[in-house]
Amino acid sequence: MFLKRIFDIIASLVGIIVLLPVILIVAVIIKLTSKGPVLFKQRRLTLNMKEFTIYKFRSMRTDFDKDAKGIQVKGSSSAITPIGKIIRKTKLDELPQLFNILVGDMSFIGPRPELPRRLKYYSEKDKGIFKVRSGISSPASIVFSDEEYLMNQVKDPEKFYIEQIMPYKIKLNFYYVETRNFWNDIYLIIATFLKILNKVDDNSIVKDKKLLDEKQKIVNRIGVDY
Repeated sequence: MFLKRIFDIIASLVGIIVLLPVILIVAVIIKLTSKGPVLFKQRRLTLNMKEFTIYKFRSMRTDFDKDAKGIQVKGSSSAITPIGKIIRKTKLDELPQLFNILVGDMSFIGPRPELPRRLKYYSEKDKGIFKVRSGISSPASIVFSDEEYLMNQVKDPEKFYIEQIMPYKIKLNFYYVETRNFWNDIYLIIATFLKILNKVDDNSIVKDKKLLDEKQKIVNRIGVDY
C-alpha cells in the first residue's frame, strides 16, 4: 500500500529524530555493562522472502548463538544480560529497526521477519504471508506478548516454538494479511503500546474468536506434552 509506505518513511524518520537521545542512552548502557557490539545483526526474511539484515540492540552475551542462527531461549536464560532483560521486556531492543523501516526492509506493522532456517517448516500456502513486508508488530506479536513467559514453562523452547507457537503465528499472520488496511495498521501500532501497559486485550486485536481460542489450547499443552 502506497499510503502505508509513505507513513512508514515519515513516522520512522520522526521516530529516529525524537528517540535519538533514548537510542544513544541505551547504546551507551549496553556498551558499559557487557562486552561486545551494541547492535545485534541477523539475517531475516521480508516481502517476497527477500533476505535482509535486521538490527536490534544486543540483549545477549556474545558467546551465545555466535552464528546468529536465532536459537530460541527462555526469558530467564543466563544468556540474556541483566540490561538485556530490561530492554527486551520494554521492547527498547527493537528501536534500531526504525532504520530497517526507513530503508524499506520492514514496516511498523506486518508479520515478524522470519529466520531463513525456519522456512523449511513452511508449506507453499504458508509462504503466502510473505506477500507483505515484515513488521515490528502484528496481531501475532501482540497476542504472544507473553511469549518469553511461556518459554520459561517448557523444557525445550525451540521444540515448543516450532511445533506449537510457529504454526499458530502463521495463522495469525494470515489473519492480518487478509484483514489489513491502513487504518487497522494505525490501530495496531497504538494497541502495541497499550499491550505493553496491559491496557488492551487480545479480543480487540483478533476478532475471530475461534482462531483466538487456539492459543489457550497451546498453553494447556505446557506441562503435559512439553
